[in-house]
Amino acid sequence: MKERVVITAASVPSLPRGVKLRFDKARDAWVLLGPERVFSPDPIALEILKRCDGAATVEVIVDDLAATFQAERAVIERDVTALLQELADKGVMAG
Repeated sequence: MKERVVITAASVPSLPRGVKLRFDKARDAWVLLGPERVFSPDPIALEILKRCDGAATVEVIVDDLAATFQAERAVIERDVTALLQELADKGVMAG
């Protein structure tokens, strides 16, 4: 059994091999494509996913989002961590 990835502020999230974030012209929307799966991220999730480049930590992503959207950092951190953990649990996010 594969060990669970736990997302923390120090995690460096990235899309694992075989998972792609793409704009789907047929749907006219962004999609997260995984093996035999398609996820349709909402606009907030899309902003988070675009920052998961395998270089930035969750902490850096949260700081960037809080500054960009002038939102409370604690709220952003909770939401980002929850989304990334959910995606990691589904096997479409590496940390």
